[in-house]
Amino acid sequence: MAASASPLTPFRKILIANRGEIALRIIRSARALGYRTVAVYSTADAGARHVREADQAVCIGEPLPAQSYLRIPAIIEAAKLSGADAVHPGYGFLAENEDFARACQDAGLVFIGPSAEAIVSMGNKAGAKTLMQAAGVPCVPGYQGGDQSEERLAAEAVRIGFPVMIKATAGGGGRGMRLVPSAKEFPELLRSARSEAQSAFGDPEVILERAIVEPRHIEIQVFADRHGNAIHLGERDCSVQRRHQKLIEEAPSPAVDAELRARMGATAVAAVKAIRYEGAGTLEFLLDAEGNYYFMEMNTRLQVEHPVTEAITGLDLVALQLRVAGGEALPITQEQVNFQGHAIEVRLCAEDADKGFMPQSGTMALWEMPAQLRVEHALRSGGEIPSYYDSMIAKVISHGDTREAARRQLMAGLEDAVALGVTTNQAFLHRCLGHAVFAAGGATTAFIAQNQEALLAPDTEARARAAAIAAVLLYETTGARRAPSTGRRMTHNLPISLRFEVEDTAVSASVVLQQQRHFEVSIGDAAYGVELAEIGEHATRFVCDGLYESAAFHRDGATLLLHYRGVPVRIEDKTRAATARQREAGGDGKVRASMNGRVVAVMTAVGDMVEAGQPLVTLEAMKMEHIHAAPVAGKVIALHVKTGDQGAAGRVLVEIEVAAKDAAAS
Repeated sequence: MAASASPLTPFRKILIANRGEIALRIIRSARALGYRTVAVYSTADAGARHVREADQAVCIGEPLPAQSYLRIPAIIEAAKLSGADAVHPGYGFLAENEDFARACQDAGLVFIGPSAEAIVSMGNKAGAKTLMQAAGVPCVPGYQGGDQSEERLAAEAVRIGFPVMIKATAGGGGRGMRLVPSAKEFPELLRSARSEAQSAFGDPEVILERAIVEPRHIEIQVFADRHGNAIHLGERDCSVQRRHQKLIEEAPSPAVDAELRARMGATAVAAVKAIRYEGAGTLEFLLDAEGNYYFMEMNTRLQVEHPVTEAITGLDLVALQLRVAGGEALPITQEQVNFQGHAIEVRLCAEDADKGFMPQSGTMALWEMPAQLRVEHALRSGGEIPSYYDSMIAKVISHGDTREAARRQLMAGLEDAVALGVTTNQAFLHRCLGHAVFAAGGATTAFIAQNQEALLAPDTEARARAAAIAAVLLYETTGARRAPSTGRRMTHNLPISLRFEVEDTAVSASVVLQQQRHFEVSIGDAAYGVELAEIGEHATRFVCDGLYESAAFHRDGATLLLHYRGVPVRIEDKTRAATARQREAGGDGKVRASMNGRVVAVMTAVGDMVEAGQPLVTLEAMKMEHIHAAPVAGKVIALHVKTGDQGAAGRVLVEIEVAAKDAAAS
């Protein structure tokens, strides 16, 4: 290793300028190395796990990120108040903010990450591409100039050729990113990308890139120290994405062989050495079908998907960050990096895949994660998922000797995971892992779009049997049952009629108690024999038509939440559910907020005539923008929000007087 007289920068107490699972992840490694930790939190996170598990915690403001986790002066003051002498930014929020890195340095705090200069040069997409082009690294053709006028950007998009990608220069995670199919859509998508970039990163600047058709998204993990040493830790394949945000990551990539890994790794190491980079970083590339790779950007921070690299290398990347930040040399050379087996990670998100992956928030009534897998999360049963932050609530990671072993373990773990109360993408992830294209290692960034119908197809068999189980549970937990005092068959028991909805399907069920805990359930033309073997507060074991199985459940008033065969099912009172569907359909001409969120754009005014499907209001939730369109054609007669307002789910945003022809048709 290169010798150096670079001074050490020892520290003993780390303030974590982040929240949720990454804050807990940092606490775990820091504590193992003997460091004290300080959490910061917004008022919405006062009861969060990272607040309870840190040695100390400081409240830094109101729920919105700009009022808390993005407030640099408040975080610096929290460090001073707690006596912290180092700051770890985690990922997201201020992790790639040069002003934050500089503020920490000016305050005498060790910033556990690269220098502000490195963040400026590589954290900004435009600057990074310029540096890489100068170094001879292949880059996606595009525009990263300083002229950010709409006219210049539109002209450059035409020059590049459609489709083009709009990307926020200041961050990642798919925020501020839009795929533009033609010149017609460019102005509105540019506005939306800029608005989202400003909200997520405090910077509306964008770059343009030619859209590479069906590439693989490959990233190389790098580490460098202040002594001139730099290594790579192999690649991760992050091709399975929705909305340009990663859902499944794995290491190594099924598309990268040893020779390509060596070439891409050498490119990444040369890049970080050229800018005297320090700490953890990731260079991201697009890999086409011919094996050509193009530099996209560098993330100057730890990545969400770092656990898969930890799994195949046996290294603790957070611990490496702490050692490098303290001035130590990297403890391993490139030749000492060994890769063992295969690892896959899925991002469990609070979102509804069936409704365009719309973010969800609320109370997670029942939360039980599989013990056999590594799960990074910050939730507990009864915990709240706020609407202000990213929709990712957990990462579930498997590691096996082979890719197939890792895939099989992860599918089983996802089936065992119980997340009831807030809609998640759990079943969708399971179907992705089970799809033939993914199983064969053939998924590109087009995987979800090309296979969406199959990936969103409901498990009809599981839903049907879940309805029968739900009928018995409703019967047992509503006081309707007439259980005999003995186990003898009671031939005079009358059927009990139950009406409920399983997701969007109305169900009428007839339940007959034949003998103690033995039931006959009739739903339409189907009949089921169900025996309750055990029933507890949140779990039941039963025999349904001869098959002995189990399910988890949570009952809250008229709502029964059921987890069966890896599928979460919501059972609701039919009348109330029907009313909710009618409102969602907008048949009364009212546009209601589909989730909790902040109004970032209003595209109509009282008196306007609008067409069905016309965008009216844009809400931002969990850092993503969601357009709310007119459900019917007509005249806007009331507008109940303005830009900057915070709206609750179900709140009426706009009222439309239905046009005469639509009213007649309805």
